[in-house]
Amino acid sequence: MSGARLPYQPALDGVRACAVLAVLLFHGGVAALPGGFLGVDAFFVLSGFLITSLLLVERSATGRTDLVAFWGRRARRLLPALLLVLATVAVVSRWLLPPTELPALRLDSLASVAYLANWRMMFRDGDYFAATGALSPLQHTWSLGIEEQFYLLWPLVFILAVAVARGRRTRLVLLGVCLFGAIASGLASFLLFAPSDVDRVYYGTDTRAVTLLVGCGLAVLLTGRRASGRHPVLGSLAVLGVAVTGLFWATAGGGDPWLYRFGLTLVALATAAVIAHAVVSPRSPTARVLGFLPLVVVGRISYGLYLWHWPLFGWLTSSRTGLSGSALLGVRLAAVFLVATASYLLVERPLRTARWTRRRPRLGGAVAATAVLATAVLAVVVTVPPPARPSPVIALDTRPGPSASATPPVQRPGRTPGALPRIAFMGDSVSWSLGTYLPKQSQLEVTARGVPGCGIARLPEVRYVGSPHPNYPGCATWDQRWKRNIAADDPDVAVILLDRWELMDRKLSGRYQHVGEPEFDAYLLREPNLAIDIVGVRGARVVVLTAPYTRRAERPDGGLWPEDEPTRVDAWNRLLRSTAARRGATVLDLQAVVCPGGAFAWDVSGVRVRSDGLHFTPEGVQQVIAPWLLPQVARLATS
Repeated sequence: MSGARLPYQPALDGVRACAVLAVLLFHGGVAALPGGFLGVDAFFVLSGFLITSLLLVERSATGRTDLVAFWGRRARRLLPALLLVLATVAVVSRWLLPPTELPALRLDSLASVAYLANWRMMFRDGDYFAATGALSPLQHTWSLGIEEQFYLLWPLVFILAVAVARGRRTRLVLLGVCLFGAIASGLASFLLFAPSDVDRVYYGTDTRAVTLLVGCGLAVLLTGRRASGRHPVLGSLAVLGVAVTGLFWATAGGGDPWLYRFGLTLVALATAAVIAHAVVSPRSPTARVLGFLPLVVVGRISYGLYLWHWPLFGWLTSSRTGLSGSALLGVRLAAVFLVATASYLLVERPLRTARWTRRRPRLGGAVAATAVLATAVLAVVVTVPPPARPSPVIALDTRPGPSASATPPVQRPGRTPGALPRIAFMGDSVSWSLGTYLPKQSQLEVTARGVPGCGIARLPEVRYVGSPHPNYPGCATWDQRWKRNIAADDPDVAVILLDRWELMDRKLSGRYQHVGEPEFDAYLLREPNLAIDIVGVRGARVVVLTAPYTRRAERPDGGLWPEDEPTRVDAWNRLLRSTAARRGATVLDLQAVVCPGGAFAWDVSGVRVRSDGLHFTPEGVQQVIAPWLLPQVARLATS
């Protein structure tokens, strides 16, 4: 192992502390930091700076780059705490998560072990800012994936650049590589950004590399410079960097287009200016403030704070603790600091500084590989869902037919021939989960036509979980899709369930409005009228299910998002009932079945009915909803 080292600079721990505190407070719901998620980019800039500085110092001291030693140091620094978190999350989630979410967690765990979590999260259907899918307790490991991919690739690029330069213009070549890479990354972000798919640019290694490469370029510029007492130009840039960083942290939104159109580059440059002044002028106000002892202490455990905060915040919910607001945030922060400190003292520092891991690298590598494999195996085994209960036998109300046990063909003018009554479930993803998870029937033919992400409200400007969110492609033409589905299925009963997108704030007449407000109700009323007319056009009986109460996601402060407020669900159900009455549709009160006592419930009669506070579980549909629903739709189909 090379003996080349960087001198310790407390101010850099201060940068880590500010970055991790911004992320913690953002995820804790502090309204003053809507852009606190950009603390991750400060980590990226600092990582690029430190890793490149280490490579340059080692090259200067030894004339070579020891890749095995470099990657060994990274493994000792990062792996122990990560594997501990992954194992803990797998075990705890077996207890806390519904069985339907365990297979997704298994893939999340394996992706995290392989440091590919960012690409996994990109395609997981869990929009980081809109939360349209179930958020993973390992969601935050996306940034670790990007950093580890950087740690793997950048030393190879560094060695290649040094070889091309042949010692004459090494720094110039390296600076050119950093500049070219940063520009390419910024362009990729600019070109790939789409309001309907923020995840592609938010999670992409290619689109987020710009912040890492800015840090790399800073290291190339500063390595070898002697520290000086004063540097007014850098001091002015550092003040500007603090101002820009504070402005972005206080105003940025995760879906803001400007952020992905070179905004991240500005974020990186602002952080780089602060780091540069602290490094070049270690006695400057910048370095003194960042070197404040409490910040330094927080910075030293920042890795553990980041690793543990997301799962702990998800476990310590308002519903479990009975707390909200500042009290909930205080409990969460206390738990995170306690666990992260224990992790640092008992796991991270002992293993990073253990002499045997450095003196016997092969043994250390074997132990690391075994630990990784054991964690992966644990994640696979623990996340195997328990056996599902057998579906109950549901007696359907049938009329005499060709055989004693068969439902006769439905007779109505223009019906497409078929032996079994046909039931079509129309609506959004909630309707899809209901229709898909129904037990297989020999007396009914069921199709689930619900479309995730699409209700029947068309106004394009939506506010979801507190942030602007566009309609997904195709949602504005839902009626055309419904017409095609009804023509293809020709159902005898069409069951409509809509329980999400009509409850959100949508911009109407220049302001955000919602169901329950007269102007919005007048707009919205046209859509269920049209929906009932479309599904009943071929003579099908129309069933409208009332919307159950939801608890899709807690606000970071523990409260409910507006679209989960019971008053909105009640207003939507009143509108549905009145529309159904005018159109001659049958209303079945699904809410009363899955929300006994008139309140949201995760479980009914000991059966988990909700997987994520919104969608139904297979066992909930089969054990609770189907025995109530199927006999009624069978009677309607054959009457």
